Formats: sequence, C-alpha cells, structure tokens
Amino acid sequence: MKFPSCRFLFVTALFLPALFSRAEVNKVEQIAPEVYFHEGDIQAHGHCNNGWIVFEDYVLVIDANFPSGAQEIIPKIKAITNKPIRFAFDTHHHGDHAYGNQIWVEQGAVPVAHMGVIEEMKKYETGYYGGKPGRWEDTAKNRPDVASSKLKPPTLLYNKDMIFDDGRHRVELHYFGVAHTHGDGFVWLPKERILFTGDACVNGPYNYLADGDTGEWVKTLEAAKKLGAKVICPGHGPIGTGEVLDDQQAFIMELRKQVQNYARRKPEEVKSAVDEIKADFQRNERITRYVGNGLAGQVEKVYVEMGGKPFNNPQAAADEHWRHAAAHGRELAQRNGR
Repeated sequence: MKFPSCRFLFVTALFLPALFSRAEVNKVEQIAPEVYFHEGDIQAHGHCNNGWIVFEDYVLVIDANFPSGAQEIIPKIKAITNKPIRFAFDTHHHGDHAYGNQIWVEQGAVPVAHMGVIEEMKKYETGYYGGKPGRWEDTAKNRPDVASSKLKPPTLLYNKDMIFDDGRHRVELHYFGVAHTHGDGFVWLPKERILFTGDACVNGPYNYLADGDTGEWVKTLEAAKKLGAKVICPGHGPIGTGEVLDDQQAFIMELRKQVQNYARRKPEEVKSAVDEIKADFQRNERITRYVGNGLAGQVEKVYVEMGGKPFNNPQAAADEHWRHAAAHGRELAQRNGR
C-alpha cells in the first residue's frame, strides 16, 4: 500500500535526527511502525498536535482537536488505513483538544479521557451542564467550526490508567497528577518509548497556566520522566527527544524560582519586574523558546499561587487569557469590541 501523504521515518537512533529536522506543520510523520504524529497549525487555525496508532482492528486517535482540526486529520488517517477509528483520546478539556469529539463520534469513535476532564468540563462548560453559558458558547461566537458542531464530553473514563494491547501494540493512558489542567492524560508506548503529552508538555511559547498549578506541574512532569521516553510528541510545537520533557519542567521551575524572589513584594513591584525576568529567561538557551507574550500573566499566576494578590492592573492576566485564546483560534480583532 502506498501512503503519499506520509514520510516513513522510524524511531531508531539513525532516523531520529532526520525526523526532528524534517518535521513540518500539517505533515503526517510516521514515527514508528503504525504510529503517527501530526503537528497542528496553531498560528492559522488554533489546532493542536495529533497522533494515532493503527491497531490490528481499529485506530486510536490522540486528541480530538477543534472540529476543523478533526476534519483535517480524518482524511489523512483514511489515506493510511481503512481500519475504523474507534477511540479518540482527549489529553485534557481545552477546546483545541476536546471540542472536536462530536466529529470523531460521527466516525464511530468513542471519546476517552481521564475522569478529571469531565470535572473540568463541569466547571467551565457550564452551558452544557445547565448553568450559564460557558467556554463552548464563548468560543462558538468566534469559531464557525465550533458553532456548527456540539459539545460531546468523553464517555469512556479512567482513574489512574487504561491499557490498549492487541499483541502488536501496547498503549498506556496515564494520569500523573495536576499539570496544565486538573485532568491531564499522557499516552505512553512502552515498546517504542514514545510519549504523547498533551499540553502538560509543549515545545515552544504555548504554555497556559490559568487552569493548572505550577507546583504540582513540576511533580507531574517528574513522574512522567520516570517512563524514560526517547521521543516526546507535545501538545503544541514540534516533535522532539526526551529532553523536551526536561526543558518543559526546567521552564516551570525557573519561573517559580524567579517569582519566589518577589514573593513578599507588592503586586505592582512584581509586575514591574516582568521585563527583567523575561531578559533572564532569554539568556537561558535551554528554555528561551518557551518565553512568549504571555509571560506577565504567567508571572502573576505563580505569584498568586505563592500567596500574593493579583496585580492591581488586571491587564496582565487579561493579556495571558487573550494570548491563549488567540493561539487557539479566536480573532484578536474581537477584543476591543467585547
């Protein structure tokens, strides 16, 4: 069978460097036999990364994406295999990872997630659960793909782990604790030593802290590191080696260290120190790629976690929320009109 849309780059010491140097946005990469990675276009469409594993009788997809992201991925999967798509795993509850669930259900798939994803949806997707309009309704105002679909929470849930194993492939779904959110799931392929992390680990300036806890995040990443992954497929940004997990953890640890220096200062003093903190980050070659326009909001979040009060000027937190929203598909042009 010929697969014209994919490059066949297997996970060996020989091919890893080639894979990491050649990976491109919106291109399917075969990273091991019957294991695939697709880097989503976050800039243009707010899409997350996806992965999928072709089992003997079915396909397991990693992350539902936005509806438009799901619609982009489905034909790419079908160009590779005619096996049915049976499961779509949400690494967490955010829209760019879970709002496409209905599209996968229409393909015959069951949405799967850690039970914390449902708890987060009940907290934030209040329109679906009977409260006032929540994030789905807010996103639908600006994304036609969301407006034309409907929220479909995952229905197959696990507590600590879940395993798919057909004798050829073993895929383990893990939960190691709070990180980017309170329901972050990891996908571990022990034979291939590949780890799909969702947004608990990204590879670039895509960290969003508002729904997580940075102190717990460090511990969660430490637990994930014990798996000994050789390949990291992050929630956003390019595929990388196991060092990406180390770098993600180092960024959060350095952020906490920097903010700790100002933990007893007044909010306005911490806010005024953001540029200095940013300069320090940019001198650190290991983690400078994680520094983006949302650093002020990230500093504020950690400062509040450490007992401080929100900045007197709410702009930093607002900017961080809008930066995340923009990165996940909302038009910034709407900002001044709301």
